[in-house]
Amino acid sequence: MEGEGFVAASKVNIYEGRVTAFVICTCLIAASGGLLFGYDLGISGGVTSMEPFLNKFFPSVLEQQSKASQTENQYCKFDSQLLTLFTSSLYLAALVASFFASIVTRIFGRKISMLAGGVAFLIGSILNGVAMNIGVLIFGRLLLGVGVGFANQSVPVYLSEMAPASIRGALNIGFQMAITIGILAAGLINYGTAKIEGGWGWRLSLVLAVFPAVVMTAGSYLLPDTPNSILERGQPEKARQMLQKVRGTQHVDAEFQDLLDATEAAKKVDHPWTNILQPRYRPQLVLCILIPFFQQLTGINVVMFYAPVLFKTLGFGDDASLMSAVISGIVNVLATMVSIYSVDKFGRRVLFLEGGAQMFLFQIAIGTMIAVRFGVNGDGELSRWDANILLLFICAYVAAFAWSWGPLGWLVPSEICPLEIRSAGQGINVAINMIFTFIIGQVFLSMLCHMKFGLFFFFAGFVVIMTVFVYYFLPETKNVPIEEINQVWKQHWFWGKYILDEALIGLSRHDEGRDT
Repeated sequence: MEGEGFVAASKVNIYEGRVTAFVICTCLIAASGGLLFGYDLGISGGVTSMEPFLNKFFPSVLEQQSKASQTENQYCKFDSQLLTLFTSSLYLAALVASFFASIVTRIFGRKISMLAGGVAFLIGSILNGVAMNIGVLIFGRLLLGVGVGFANQSVPVYLSEMAPASIRGALNIGFQMAITIGILAAGLINYGTAKIEGGWGWRLSLVLAVFPAVVMTAGSYLLPDTPNSILERGQPEKARQMLQKVRGTQHVDAEFQDLLDATEAAKKVDHPWTNILQPRYRPQLVLCILIPFFQQLTGINVVMFYAPVLFKTLGFGDDASLMSAVISGIVNVLATMVSIYSVDKFGRRVLFLEGGAQMFLFQIAIGTMIAVRFGVNGDGELSRWDANILLLFICAYVAAFAWSWGPLGWLVPSEICPLEIRSAGQGINVAINMIFTFIIGQVFLSMLCHMKFGLFFFFAGFVVIMTVFVYYFLPETKNVPIEEINQVWKQHWFWGKYILDEALIGLSRHDEGRDT
């Protein structure tokens, strides 16, 4: 299957323009939307490991911990459906919100969708910080979920549309970079607030989520909309002016014509959610479903939003568990920088394949070590040396995810869909991501209790499946203009049969220019 993942450079247009300070600044501001998702991922696990928080809202969990300590079963310390509902309710709300966000993003533009997400997250953060009962706490989480749903729907699409093809991967991964920074900031804050006397530190952890919310809200208010989105709303002259500003040149005729062609195709589609089910969009539909599905089945959320709980369960002390979460958060940020550097240099496929192999190896290592130390019954403990080795294995796993499935899980779905189904494709991506984040969040502690060390082998098996899938079915999209991605699908050994010739925007003009 020679050439299965690549497209010849001669088959795509190379637009005029340069990387401008304007496009860098707008993309950095937009990418800050990832702080919402990241901060919540990092803060939830730390707060749910704090005894004052558990005593206030989940006293049954403390009682269960006490019983687990007496029986020395390390696997079942935190198994509580109510506690996991607190964490996973956000993702259920984000799932529902993503469908509404898709409509808002298409009709009103990307920046309005980002603004709505920032406001919802801001209100939810305040409610969580002042909550006096479980009802207000969960309602606040639901509003946080609405914010995450809108941000995750609109930000990756905004970044892919604004960025020039040559650095689209790096700028889009700014979203994942913001997620990792949010996770790290949350870990550091949890480490500090856990030491506050009086037992109210968890409130500070939760209410500080207002800061990323303010950044997102203010930033989205100031941002311009993308040329693609402006064209969708019937303002061609304004769209051309924005494209010229973004590309730093007046010579944007070729790219603008491709945008016009894409917009004309999009106008013929009244119902993108129905349209994406047509055979001609089969590659995009399958990838927008399977990439977020596989991203969650890497098992990363086991580590990220339950990191302190997981480390505490495995025998780390209270401070040690929070500090270990901080260390894995630092690795997450540094490894994401690797992805920013390499994604447009080496491509998406190389990162997917290497990351998959590395995640598999270290998940097997983690599962094996836990099996040896705790066995099937959960009786055992970790020495300081064992704990350090386990932390090293987890960090190696996190690093692999952070330069592969983490950023690429958002980048690839946002760049592979033509304009007429782009909002629907990203809506599906977010919805599938949130469905399985919710499921993993809701059942992880029960799975750990019942599957024990086998849980890590379970996720390792899925990593093998997804890595094989990428090898055979994901073409390379680096340096390809976003409106010409269909040419990549057309040349793929399997997906090519689904792509109609008339879907190849800009190809005929390019061929004419080459003939002359």
